[in-house]
Amino acid sequence: MENKKYHLIVIGGGSGGLVCAAGAAGLGAKVALIEKHKMGGDCLNTGCVPSKAIIRSAKIIHDAQTAERFGLKPHNFDIKLDSVLASVREVQAKLEPNDSVERFTSLGVDVHLGEYRFISPHQISNGSEILEAKRFVIATGAAPFVPPIPGLDKIPYLTSDNVWQLKELPKNLIVLGGGPIGSELAQTFARLGSHVTVVEMADRLLIREDPEVSELVKKRFEAEGVTVLLKTKAVEVKKNTLIVSNFTLPHPPPLEGGDKGAGAISFDQILVAVGRAPNVNGLDLEKAGVQYDKKGIKADATLRTTAKHIYACGDIVGPYQFTHTADFQARLILRNALFPGKSKIDYRVVPWCTFTEPEVARVGLNESEAKQNKVAHDVYQYALSDLDRAVCDREAEGFIKVLTEKGTDQILGVTLVGSHAGDLLHELALAMHQKIGLKKVASMIHIYPTLAEVSKRIADTYQRARLTDGTKKWLKRYFRWRFGL
Repeated sequence: MENKKYHLIVIGGGSGGLVCAAGAAGLGAKVALIEKHKMGGDCLNTGCVPSKAIIRSAKIIHDAQTAERFGLKPHNFDIKLDSVLASVREVQAKLEPNDSVERFTSLGVDVHLGEYRFISPHQISNGSEILEAKRFVIATGAAPFVPPIPGLDKIPYLTSDNVWQLKELPKNLIVLGGGPIGSELAQTFARLGSHVTVVEMADRLLIREDPEVSELVKKRFEAEGVTVLLKTKAVEVKKNTLIVSNFTLPHPPPLEGGDKGAGAISFDQILVAVGRAPNVNGLDLEKAGVQYDKKGIKADATLRTTAKHIYACGDIVGPYQFTHTADFQARLILRNALFPGKSKIDYRVVPWCTFTEPEVARVGLNESEAKQNKVAHDVYQYALSDLDRAVCDREAEGFIKVLTEKGTDQILGVTLVGSHAGDLLHELALAMHQKIGLKKVASMIHIYPTLAEVSKRIADTYQRARLTDGTKKWLKRYFRWRFGL
């Protein structure tokens, strides 16, 4: 067998792996990149890109159907799912060259497509060739987790991986899971014309967010015709019927002879969105000395695994399953794997966004976490209904909530719910990262009227809160002394 040697071998051609491979090659290292399926990973092929593209199509439909908000006549489109998905694929095709084999080959990376496994701590093989390296990066990502619901394996269920191959719009769609992926796709398919039922075991949607965020999103979903079933467990699938327990709503009707609180929901398609499981199988990690469990590969704060020459980034290692955190981790690995010294990862400022409408964006602690961890804090909140541009855009639903260190203007966390929340979050995320307090944010000129003014408005809210009754009394005495009135 042919034996090729490299400074660095990267396993996985998703976000983290591509950053590692391109960065190392750009620095002059000899690099090989391994990809088992498609270049670009989940983000390009089944995740961020297609989901945001279809969300945009669904928003156009919603805006047209609710056009009276803008003084216009409502319009209903003749929606054809195959046409919508064709436009999604056009978006993917425009972005695909950035992650292509040709581009990475031009950057000096040796790209190997296919399935490779470790055969020793420093070698991997596909059976016909051996690739050897001083350093490795494992960035094989994650896949949709499918729970062991009896009968589910007997039907062609959907996940975020294969929903893009649908030929027809489901008339009745069940979405298992009310997390970010389930919520985004539930609202999207409802806007496309499906009757959507979300089945969630927890007592609210988006369980990682504050309760009022979950309630706002739930009310919005229900206003758009989505049925949301909370505290509800999927028990069994029987043909095109899902049996659920702990049913708290009066419909669908109870099962004949079934337990109290049980119910049956008919469907054309069922979408499983209850989480993602790391892709640890098929690599023979044991032969490399890399320890892992069901949560993924074990790595320390430098992202080094239990094998000192092997690093891991992205969904395979967590703790956040975001494209941008995989990128962030990959940049740290470039320093640690190729140069002396070991930098530690800092997750103090990790922003994220769920792209429902309204969007839900967050960085740092939310109020629930601060209370749970007994972190001393102050809370400042501002409603988007008071923000002029949000009112002009007829998208004034939502709010911003900022937590600061008790008695100071230093930001501990931000929750932002509203139109373009994911974009608007970054000013305050940067302030938090650079330890810029709200007083300085308030002193900066923001363009009027823009949604970005929300950062200034919440900073102004902080400033006004400092005007205590005692301060106001002192100021009144000062003004009488100063101006004689």
